[in-house]
Amino acid sequence: MRPIPALCLTLLCAAATPALAQRVVSADEFSQMVTGKTLHFDRDGSAFGAEQYFEDKRVIWAFENGQCQRGIWFENRTGEICFVYDSSPDPQCWSFLEGGDGTFRARLSDDPAASDLVTREIGTDPLDCPLPDLGV
Repeated sequence: MRPIPALCLTLLCAAATPALAQRVVSADEFSQMVTGKTLHFDRDGSAFGAEQYFEDKRVIWAFENGQCQRGIWFENRTGEICFVYDSSPDPQCWSFLEGGDGTFRARLSDDPAASDLVTREIGTDPLDCPLPDLGV
């Protein structure tokens, strides 16, 4: 059996790349995708949390344990989608990637793909996160 020349191997890998590629969603596309919706995310195949998106870029994040955080989202200079929550003034910036299988992935800046949050469900049901001043 003859070894595959390096150039042929490179071309085979390059040809396979588009099928595996994921497109980064712009801030405008992200806004259209999420406004008025609740996205449920998995990490490593297990339920991780959900986020509800409002018209004015306000959000509510709820971990699977029920802990809720309110915040806002915005686009930074490099095109990432950043979130600031009441619990922390430091922005968390993510790239949202559109997969070929109809799912979306959220990748925290500088984190490996293995840490991605993957959409499990996109719906319109509100999260069960009462306001703290309501005493509920």
